[in-house]
Amino acid sequence: MKKSCFLLLLFSLIAQWSMAQTPKWMDKTRRAVFSVITYDSGDKILNTGNGFFLSEDGLALSDYTLFKGAQRAVAIDCDGKQMKVSAIHGANSMYDVVKFKVATDGKKVAALPIAPTAPAADATAYLLPYSTQKAAAFTTGKVKEAAPIGDNHYYYSLTMKIDDKMVSCPVMNEAGQVIGLAQKSSGKDSGEVCYAVSASYGQALTVSALSANDLALKSIGIKKGLPDTEEQALVYLYMLSPTTPAEDYEALLDDYISCFPNSADGYIRRASNTIYRSTDEASMDKVAADMERALGVGKKKDDVHYNRAKLIYSYQLTAPEKTYKDWTYEKALGEVQTAIGIDSLPIYIQLEGDILFANKDYAGAYACYGKVIQSNLVSAAAFFNAAKAKEMAQGGINETIALMDSGIAYCPKPITSDNAAYLLERARLYMEAKQYRQAMLDYDAYYDAVNARVNDLFYYYREQACLQAKQFQRALDDINKAIGINPEELTYRAELAVVNIRIGRSEEAVSVLKDALAIDPNYSEAYRLTGLAQVQLKQQNEACASFAKAKELGDPNVDALIEKHCK
Repeated sequence: MKKSCFLLLLFSLIAQWSMAQTPKWMDKTRRAVFSVITYDSGDKILNTGNGFFLSEDGLALSDYTLFKGAQRAVAIDCDGKQMKVSAIHGANSMYDVVKFKVATDGKKVAALPIAPTAPAADATAYLLPYSTQKAAAFTTGKVKEAAPIGDNHYYYSLTMKIDDKMVSCPVMNEAGQVIGLAQKSSGKDSGEVCYAVSASYGQALTVSALSANDLALKSIGIKKGLPDTEEQALVYLYMLSPTTPAEDYEALLDDYISCFPNSADGYIRRASNTIYRSTDEASMDKVAADMERALGVGKKKDDVHYNRAKLIYSYQLTAPEKTYKDWTYEKALGEVQTAIGIDSLPIYIQLEGDILFANKDYAGAYACYGKVIQSNLVSAAAFFNAAKAKEMAQGGINETIALMDSGIAYCPKPITSDNAAYLLERARLYMEAKQYRQAMLDYDAYYDAVNARVNDLFYYYREQACLQAKQFQRALDDINKAIGINPEELTYRAELAVVNIRIGRSEEAVSVLKDALAIDPNYSEAYRLTGLAQVQLKQQNEACASFAKAKELGDPNVDALIEKHCK
């Protein structure tokens, strides 16, 4: 009996001692710790681990290794409730920490306050593991060392034994404040010493404008949060736009609008993203509604009108089968002219010219482009646009060439492939103006600008310039190169025959044309050109037979030759 009483008293004293050693804050703070499950692209479990909340709206920390390669993740609180990890807000692979947001459905969660200062050496530390049990469980140890990292952050060494199931659990001080994120022990200290990166370091992790290229963040497939400032968020969106799938990008735009509801840029960008994917009138209604919201919140109304004009103009360029409501070129023109009425920026006038050109008002477009080339927006492209509008408005060919001259003068020298197309356009104009030697020189300059990366069509065009400039050997060389690249193109063989006939090499011409007819026996032009070569060879009967065959095959240009040579 005495023994039983003694044991009962002993257990009672142990229980009292245990309760005395348990910090008062322990039971409350344990609810801030949760379990994490991450999933791969096949929706199979990738990793399991722990995390804890830093804020009542669901901001949390865990280890980066747990999330690397994950496509989705869930947090499970101490009551067994699952919550989706909605966004990643920062990651660092070196210190193995990730910051993320958990969707709490608008409800507050228990969160751990971060210690404002680092604990002293030999201070007591508590590790609070995830548990679904109501009784608080914890592990104690001492702070061995606090090594500074970054600005006012630390990497702690702790004399504390933990196992793998405790990684990423919070390490607390005696005041119930979190000092760090527990990390796996390693090497000779394994089992005796563990480590923790300060919670303040994890909290300081951010997504910035340059995070689009952050390898740690890119290795996590879960949606990323936005930078904190509107300016940084806009740059971040711009950086991601070329590489992000349209649906994922739309989710980012939704987040941006949620964070910055009074920013017109968010609505404009979402409208642009939606119209790109639009398949019906309902989606176009969303585009129009977003542009109306942009106009409502935008401080620079001219910019919104300009962007709406640009959106309508781009929409019309896709040649829709049925135009959405009043989204016509006339509507776009009205929008950009409203913008110009507020502030006549050259970029607005440039768009006005583009719209007028698309609507075939070439004189009006030229007037706009003329203003642009007199502004600080002057460029080779601006002169090219003016030249094209002048040409389409039936302006003089020499005036058009002069505009192209001015545009090419704006190109950096030597001209590279970036601006080489302007040389081709001027060469075409020179050909129309019968300035064949100048055209040939532009083709040569283009050849140099693109480092000889040309196709058969280029050689064909340059051959024609060389032929008209009486550079016969160059013409022969170029047309032979065209044939070498594309031997099945009969036009090139016919052109080679023409050059040979022009320089009196009639037998060579006949041979070339036989090769053409071997490819296509019904190629009528080959018979007509064979007849011309035979005329030069004084083979009158053979020539007339060739002309007759060309006529039989429907050549529209042979009648005059028959009239001249076969009567």
